[in-house]
Amino acid sequence: MNAVKDLLKSGKTIVGTAGSPHPEVSAVLADAGFDFLLFDTQHSPYHMKDLAAGIQACNGKKAAPFARVDSIRSEQILFALDAGARGIIVPMVNTRAEAEYIVESCRYYPAGKRSNGGMRGDWGETKDYQDYMETVNRDLVIIPMIETNEAISNIDDILSVDGIDVALIGPSDYSIELGVALDYTSAEYEAGLDRLAAAAKRNDVVPGMYFIPPGMDPNWFVAKGFKVFTMPWAPWATDGIESAISGINRD
Repeated sequence: MNAVKDLLKSGKTIVGTAGSPHPEVSAVLADAGFDFLLFDTQHSPYHMKDLAAGIQACNGKKAAPFARVDSIRSEQILFALDAGARGIIVPMVNTRAEAEYIVESCRYYPAGKRSNGGMRGDWGETKDYQDYMETVNRDLVIIPMIETNEAISNIDDILSVDGIDVALIGPSDYSIELGVALDYTSAEYEAGLDRLAAAAKRNDVVPGMYFIPPGMDPNWFVAKGFKVFTMPWAPWATDGIESAISGINRD
C-alpha cells in the first residue's frame, strides 16, 4: 500500500515537503506531485496530536504522510502512527539498541511491541485485522536520523537492524559534528556524505538528506546516491502563481 516503500526498493529518487497542521493545505500538497509530506514535532511548535488532521488529509492522496517525532520515545512514535503516519523519522539515533527500540515501537506483535488501538491510517483494503497488522509491519517506512559522530562510529550496527529503510542525514547537526558548521560545500562535509552513502549501500539501506541545503543542486546529492529528501514548497508555489497570473491579459 505504501508507494514510497515501492519507490525505495526500485531505486527511484523520492521527494517530499513539509506538511501542514491545516488539513486544507496538506490536502493540496498531497496531490501536488510530492511523494511524501513531512510532519515535524522536533523543531516546530506542534505536538503530534496537533498534526493529526493534516496527516489524515493525506488519505487517498498521492503523497504519504511521514512524521518526525521529537525524540526516541515509544509513546511519541505511537501517537504518530495512530494519527496515520506511514513513515516514521526519529532524530539523534546513535546506537544499534536505539535503532532496535524504534523498530520494535513501530511494529505490531510478533515483529514488535506496538500497542493495538484499532486500524489506523490509510493502508488500503485489508481482509481483517491480522491482515492490517501484517500490512503495516511490511509497508511502514522507518527512518533513523544520522547526525552525530557517535552515530557514524556505529553506522553499520545501526543500519544492519532489520526494518530500517533509510539513513537520513540531519545536514546542520552533521556538519557541526564534522567540525565544519553549516559549511555544506567543504571537503570534510563531502567526505562525510560519502561515508554515510557507502555504509547505507553496504547494508541495503537508502541514504537521504532531511533537506537540501539552500542554494545547492538536489541532483548533486542524487548523483552521490542520496535518494530521499525534502524541498520547500512555498517558492515553487509562488513561481507557479506568478507564472499563471502573468499569462492573463490584465490591461
